Amino acid sequence: MDKPQGLMPNGAPDEPEQTLWTGSYSGKAMVGHWALVSVITLVLIVVAVMLAGPVSIFVGILIGLIWLFSLGLWGVRKLGFKYELTTQRLKHRAGILTLTNDRIELIDVDDVLYKQGLVQAMLGVGNITIKSSDVSNPELVLVGIDQVRQVADMIDNARRTERRKRGLFVETV
Repeated sequence: MDKPQGLMPNGAPDEPEQTLWTGSYSGKAMVGHWALVSVITLVLIVVAVMLAGPVSIFVGILIGLIWLFSLGLWGVRKLGFKYELTTQRLKHRAGILTLTNDRIELIDVDDVLYKQGLVQAMLGVGNITIKSSDVSNPELVLVGIDQVRQVADMIDNARRTERRKRGLFVETV
């Protein structure tokens, strides 16, 4: 006998998926990088002024390349990572020219943890590590997430809710 449409394997009604959170890389996660680049720029300017002459042109080009690289790095991170948390799964998209889309079912998520450095903690950004029993992606790191604590808690709460809904023990699977 076929399973009626709209029912999950355990006979519970299949609820429509709802988006709980969407996000991407936060530029605040690069504050340390921007500070370092600024210090390097100031040092190079001082060196260029002290040496003068043709070295100044080389230093100017070097400063431009450093800032161009930094802006490119920010762009790749900002445009290259998108995340969506729904009531049933965590969706992860990576890439700009070549896209990789991955979905992790929330019932497969085993652990959610977040890490922050000192500056990141002051700014409220950090990295979230998702450990799961998903074969294709057992560990997923969400980099540069704004409001990292709230987002990590939201993922963990959605995981617990989905496991209870499907009749699974919250701490095991």
